[in-house]
Amino acid sequence: MKKALIESVEYSIVVGEGFLMVKFIFITGGVLSSVGKGIVTSSVGKMLQVRGFDVTAIKIDPYVNVDAGTMNPYMHGEVYVTEDGGETDLDLGWYERFLDIDLPKENNITTGQVYRTVIDKERRGDYLGRCVQIIPHITDEIKRRIRKVAERSNVDVVLTECGGTVGDIEGLPFLEAIRQMRLEEGFENTLYIHVALVPILDVTGEMKTKPLQHSVNELRRIGIQPDIIVARCRKMITKEVLEKIALFGTIPKEAVFCSYNVPTIYKVPLILDEQGMGDYVCRRLNLPNRSPRWGGWRSFVNSVENPKYTVKIALVGKYAGLADSYVSMNEALRHGGAACNTRVLIDYIEAETFEENPEKINTLKGYDGIFVPYGFGPRGTEGKIMAIQFARENDIPFLGICYGFQLAIVEFARNVCNLKEANSTEISQDTPHPVIYLMPRQRGLKYKGATMRLGAHKVIIKKGTLAYKLYKRSEIYERHRHRWEVNPKYWKILEEHGAVFSGKSPDRRRIEIMELPDRFFFFASQFHGEFKSRPGRPEPEYYGFVKACLDKKLGKKRPEF
Repeated sequence: MKKALIESVEYSIVVGEGFLMVKFIFITGGVLSSVGKGIVTSSVGKMLQVRGFDVTAIKIDPYVNVDAGTMNPYMHGEVYVTEDGGETDLDLGWYERFLDIDLPKENNITTGQVYRTVIDKERRGDYLGRCVQIIPHITDEIKRRIRKVAERSNVDVVLTECGGTVGDIEGLPFLEAIRQMRLEEGFENTLYIHVALVPILDVTGEMKTKPLQHSVNELRRIGIQPDIIVARCRKMITKEVLEKIALFGTIPKEAVFCSYNVPTIYKVPLILDEQGMGDYVCRRLNLPNRSPRWGGWRSFVNSVENPKYTVKIALVGKYAGLADSYVSMNEALRHGGAACNTRVLIDYIEAETFEENPEKINTLKGYDGIFVPYGFGPRGTEGKIMAIQFARENDIPFLGICYGFQLAIVEFARNVCNLKEANSTEISQDTPHPVIYLMPRQRGLKYKGATMRLGAHKVIIKKGTLAYKLYKRSEIYERHRHRWEVNPKYWKILEEHGAVFSGKSPDRRRIEIMELPDRFFFFASQFHGEFKSRPGRPEPEYYGFVKACLDKKLGKKRPEF
């Protein structure tokens, strides 16, 4: 314990005239997963940030995977890619969007990472003579990783969200680790926030607190008494319900807050701060009392809530059954919409629908834009290609990302360049025209995890193109996640038929952007611009797409950027 306190002092910081230890906030969840811990974590960070404090956020995922990279989006939502190439939980995306910071991959801690490190140490002989156990060896590694983030980020407050729900067997070592951190860092430097569902019965309309009570009791059984409880409910909880939660949660009434449904997720920090949560957190952690400055954030929220226009976009994908598969893309479209004073309505369409019933492709006429996102494997690809062809031939604004970019190349090769049966080798190894092929460096790899082309890479933009109009500079850095790319053998024929490759890698060996100048707006990128889109600062390709959808709807001859 003494050693831990000494280590804490090493990464303490000076604030104003006082000496302030790094503060640790831990967010747990009860009743069910996906209750909103990530948004609460982001909101608490935002409330501190607008008060002038530097913050960072960590996501703990109890699954045994080393990272999220090998998981199907239906299993865990989208894989969020960090600037340094981490394949992480989607909650890191919420942290980056709310806090407008770039987080490193070390801010996503998993069971797989922790156990791999401990086992490597055991095999190396670091624990010779000892029996390696969950406590203290696994819990010590968890704490080491949390403190490492605190030390490297040099912030005032570290927020750590514990994934899953209290009671999950795989999450117990993490909860034990954060329990120990209260003893080692001190009461004044640690804060536990518990987020739990308060359901409303459809028959009676009654708010039920019993599930929340049970989750708090389970947390106490583990040894953690929450300092703050956030009730997740469809609407604001009543005074009676609040008092009941405080009584059975053994906390003051002033420490109970409600995260209720709002028109936009970006309003959550505002409603929690209006309830006094920001001030309470500061008092509880003995942080300097500062007035929040919500000006810019409130303006963005107002622009999202009160738009003048509306556009309707068809998202044609292969994970359309789960909106969280495309969460960063959804938000990037909404960021672009806010900048255009426009509400973006997204319909999720399963690509296989068009393969099973080709006549349904005509339903796309009812949309202002067609968006084809990322994906892996052959399922649904022909349906995506049909959607891309429909957008091109009917001059409907189109945006393709990653796999959407690659399939736009395939569609153009087949139907404009007359390269019959052109395809990606990811879909067909026997295609006579492999316009998309496996990157040379990807061949012969034995491991799938963390081996794609990942993270931020420089892209050179060609002047005089749509891409240059959107980005307004000749060099950009964008995040990638792919193994296949455009085959250089086909560049010439594609360009001869009208395709413009307006973005390339610095060595000119990879195509990054493809556009069709003779269309109203036809733009596709190998990179994932959505990972860098922020409230009030939309990613140019998403902004351009939404703006083009609006301009086309308003009858303009060309999009105006």
